Amino acid sequence: MTILEKTDALLEDQVSSWPLLGNNLEKLDGALLKSFAFDGFSIHVQFNPKRIGSSAARVDKASIRQRKCFLCKENRPSEQNGVAFGRDYEILCNPYPIFRKHFTIVKTEHTPQVIEPEFGRFLDLSRELPGLVIFYNAPSCGASAPDHMHFQAGNRGFMPLEEDLGSLTRLYGKTLAADAGLTVTGISDGLRRFLILESGQKGRLEEAFTHAIRFIRNIRPGEEPMVNILAWYNREAWQVMLFPRDRHRPWQYFEEGDKNILLSPASVDMGGTLITPLEKDFLKITREDITDIFSQISFSENHFDRLSHHLVTKLNAHGSFEGS
Repeated sequence: MTILEKTDALLEDQVSSWPLLGNNLEKLDGALLKSFAFDGFSIHVQFNPKRIGSSAARVDKASIRQRKCFLCKENRPSEQNGVAFGRDYEILCNPYPIFRKHFTIVKTEHTPQVIEPEFGRFLDLSRELPGLVIFYNAPSCGASAPDHMHFQAGNRGFMPLEEDLGSLTRLYGKTLAADAGLTVTGISDGLRRFLILESGQKGRLEEAFTHAIRFIRNIRPGEEPMVNILAWYNREAWQVMLFPRDRHRPWQYFEEGDKNILLSPASVDMGGTLITPLEKDFLKITREDITDIFSQISFSENHFDRLSHHLVTKLNAHGSFEGS
């Protein structure tokens, strides 16, 4: 069996044997969804009360130290089973799904959420799981378990970014690199600023990604760069979306009363589907709220211009990146 076949079999078994997952997937069928139109793309909003634990998670160091890691095998629910991905990762069903197929891919060793040394495995996952989007949330950009390295995956077709990517590239794209082996495009659509890395060559993607992530780290020094990443693999090539961030949560998250919107954006939100765990936020959120929230969390125009210029200047005539 392929990894994809094993993963599908795991989900089928867990839905029937794990009541928490089965009940939450059943409720997902009735999840409320609405859409806002922007110029050349759309943003969806989903009301999903089961995601309150993730959206409201305390991820400061003190809180992390005071709780057991729920991704470590010894602390997981007894009903939760997994499928091995090599010797270093295990694929689990996410019991609080956003997607109809929602998996968490956890490193077998308890190590911090750090993407650079694991990006190659991230690409391997997307190649071995066609039909799924693989995504990564940095510790300060949506990861509710920043102490344990993990990715997530969900079925294709859920996030509007997938359908909108062509129009976004035409309307807002700026080519930063292009040759037979690698294309890098910068997108600034009025809400988000992000990079699209496209290649059928794993090494070229790793090289380009490393170059970008190190520059982002230099702009905003810290333990781990503030990024969200989405990727999928089809037609023998990868498409990787890299979203550099300026802020973890918008000011609305911390307000009280009518001004509060409990929205903690992560990869799925950057992909165009905002997850609201409270019905009052789903009902009241406006197009103007969405614009304001993205303006706070996305890389600033100045930072993105510097990143784009850096990538352009570091390309040689063949489109490969020079040393950092």
